[in-house]
Amino acid sequence: MSDYKGIAYLQRKLAMKRVRVLLRYAFYEQKQNAKDFGISTPEGLEWFQAVNGWCTKAVDGLADRLQFDGFENDNFMMGDMFNLNNPDIIFDSSILNALITSCSFFYISRGEDGNPRIQVIDGGNATGIIDDFTNLLTEGYAVLSRDEFDQPKTYAYFQRGETWVYEVGKEDPIAHESTGADYAALVPVIYKPDARRPFGHSRISRACMNIALSAMRTVKRSEIAAEFYSFPQKYATGLSQDAEVMDSWKATMSAMLSFTRDDEGNNPTLGQFQQQSMQPHVEQLKAFASMFAGETGLTMDDLGFNTQNPSSAEAIKASHETLRLMASKAQRSFGTSFVNAGYIAACIRDGIAYKRSEVFKTRAEWLPVFEPDAAMLSSIGDGIIKLNQAMPDYIDEKRMHRLTGIE
Repeated sequence: MSDYKGIAYLQRKLAMKRVRVLLRYAFYEQKQNAKDFGISTPEGLEWFQAVNGWCTKAVDGLADRLQFDGFENDNFMMGDMFNLNNPDIIFDSSILNALITSCSFFYISRGEDGNPRIQVIDGGNATGIIDDFTNLLTEGYAVLSRDEFDQPKTYAYFQRGETWVYEVGKEDPIAHESTGADYAALVPVIYKPDARRPFGHSRISRACMNIALSAMRTVKRSEIAAEFYSFPQKYATGLSQDAEVMDSWKATMSAMLSFTRDDEGNNPTLGQFQQQSMQPHVEQLKAFASMFAGETGLTMDDLGFNTQNPSSAEAIKASHETLRLMASKAQRSFGTSFVNAGYIAACIRDGIAYKRSEVFKTRAEWLPVFEPDAAMLSSIGDGIIKLNQAMPDYIDEKRMHRLTGIE
């Protein structure tokens, strides 16, 4: 078709986005160094770098609460196809990658046994042209493998119903597959998409990265200040000019020091500079932690600052209300992506170009964001009894599972 952008266009598009993707992975993997302003760091300590894991906590704190529980109204047996492809790994992997990079991808192909194979590709190795109505791709590009220098070795190019696999340096494809679908066999899994950014937003926002860098600099300054806090500087005045210069380390650690009078018979004066306080650094770090918690929906307890709040399930749920809303939003967008992937997989399995409208009743199901404790289960039980008295059999086994996550 004449409206395809082509491989070269998609390669340039991926190269532009990959820089930001790798930056966010650096923050998630705690490999990003904070720039030193060169003001408070003594000479010889420029090499020292602090490490901060708040961005990792922001991603994992949400990803660990998103537990996919299958499909409802699964007329196309999507669950069976995912069950043949290590569902405990691919669902969690796609969610985690999407939270870090804003978008991950399912690469779907036909296996040797005729069943679809589903592989997760992170947002730094795939891109495409998205259809605004279905959030499926009309054209896509994915790097399938890279060499030791991080350069592509094999890549795949996707069009509607067609997939070609190439090896770098060769013009002809090494593999070709007709998928039988109306869309590309590369399905995006998107976190927080909108009309301006259809490929979504990363959980590691610019604010998160900026606050994390400020926190790293604060920890570095506190480490340097701790050296002076542990061994405060001392001084002696009124010594004779002929007095022997003492080694600074010996003077600090010695249990007994002796000083003689100067040439005029006066006693030397000893003193100590005011000891540095660690409190300003602690308060500044708490301020950054508070800002980061507000940005990500976490609490100060999540970031390592104990606030001594009650630890019941209801109290934890109430303190994480913002995180719960974020999780609910993520479940809706991820659920649509999983249904899209199941739809493409069904087309490949059956060799039939089904219409996307044929799977509109299929929905993704999720376990509760917060697992109920005994007290909460008791409250839910009382509520169920009253509801079923008013509307017999309204809360059945299926709805009970949705509320509690209990089989």
